[in-house]
Amino acid sequence: MSPVPSTSQLRVAVVGAGPAGIYAADILSKADVDASIDLFERLPAPYGLVRYGVAPDHPRIKGIILALYKVLQRGDIRLLGNVDYGTDLTAADLREHYDAVIFSTGAIRDADLNIPGADLPGSYGAADFVSWYDGHPDVSRTWPLEATEVAVLGAGNVALDVARILAKHPEDLMVTEIPENVEEGLRANPVTDVHLFGRRGPAQAKFTPLELRELGQVPDVDVVVYPEDFDFDEGSEQAIRASNQTKQVVKTLTDWTLRDPAEMTASRRVHLHFLHSPAEVLGTDRVTGLRTERTELAGDGSVRGTGRFEDFEVQAVYRAVGYFGSPLPGVPYDAVAGVIPNDGGRIIGDDGRAVPGMYATGWIKRGPIGLIGSTKSDAAETIRNLLEEFADGRRTASERDPDAILRKLEADGVPFTTWHGWELLDTYERALGEQAGRDRVKVVSREEMTQISRADREHAEQPSGS
Repeated sequence: MSPVPSTSQLRVAVVGAGPAGIYAADILSKADVDASIDLFERLPAPYGLVRYGVAPDHPRIKGIILALYKVLQRGDIRLLGNVDYGTDLTAADLREHYDAVIFSTGAIRDADLNIPGADLPGSYGAADFVSWYDGHPDVSRTWPLEATEVAVLGAGNVALDVARILAKHPEDLMVTEIPENVEEGLRANPVTDVHLFGRRGPAQAKFTPLELRELGQVPDVDVVVYPEDFDFDEGSEQAIRASNQTKQVVKTLTDWTLRDPAEMTASRRVHLHFLHSPAEVLGTDRVTGLRTERTELAGDGSVRGTGRFEDFEVQAVYRAVGYFGSPLPGVPYDAVAGVIPNDGGRIIGDDGRAVPGMYATGWIKRGPIGLIGSTKSDAAETIRNLLEEFADGRRTASERDPDAILRKLEADGVPFTTWHGWELLDTYERALGEQAGRDRVKVVSREEMTQISRADREHAEQPSGS
């Protein structure tokens, strides 16, 4: 039974159970304030892009899940999954039940690439492909892997992940948690050559050194680089001197230029092209090629076009030019930047003023930049401002009973899940993995995820959030 609700208790809803939302909830739970925290997630599983946006062959990056698990496993933060903000709950619902709301919905769709042919069949957003190979329940179970030659546009880790997964032989992914439908799709993949294009030079590439080196260690895949794509201006030299990470990336790429072509006998190749700006996706009914404009460094690390174009024969194009945030009903939105307008996490309304009790954190706050460390400091800033607003003891929610939101969801027929339900699903996925000789095999059907998560609701722990 839930304790008697406190009128002084700060009631906070966090919308989005990825790292940003969990960190914000964790920081708030450790603050010197009596707070009741509910963490809402539209999927039956928590962890956001750590579960659905990190390549399956990077288990050490996914190790962050262990830290997130320890936060939620404590029980002082209530997880309510399979609840879609804007459909199952509105902004008005949250304002009725909570004093403050923190939106941490991330950035999950592809940024636009405004070049001719970008919408041709065979041209795909990298975010959709990542969701497919990570077993996201909201994407199709199949993916059209039909091209022998593929272009990947972008020079960041997502582009590198897409290129590596496309080129990697499926048997080398069987130690990961890829679902059966992904394994089946990759086994039919006929690709021989993956071309990755970066608009600027090697010193401006946004790869992390470890991920880049790993590309060179993929079995039966050769990495091909082109000396004519290597140029360094004063801006490049400054970047190399200023960042050890940039220095390592440039060294790895430069070392690859020294490889003997006669030793490259792998059945698949990843070609890294720099100083190539995508100009047009070629084709009439579907993708048949990619046209790039040669660029040159301008002296400060930026580039300018040269007016020289090259055509590459490819049958598919993957656009990995960045993620973009989505608007949320009842929440201000900057359609140009793809973020919620805010000042230190305080959401700013159309009148330029902070909206009382409404906050943002993570990529929907600052845009899709920064790693885990940035996400933690970002969450800390948001929580500091939230606590400042409510330091006077003012409480605004008209409904103070922590279990009232559960009754509303049940009355509306929302099949919400709990932390106990996630543990059931987690156990099930690990059992599937054990049967397959792996650590885990993901469940990819939302219906199956929900059914498993709710299979033992009579014993489900539903803490009050106090």
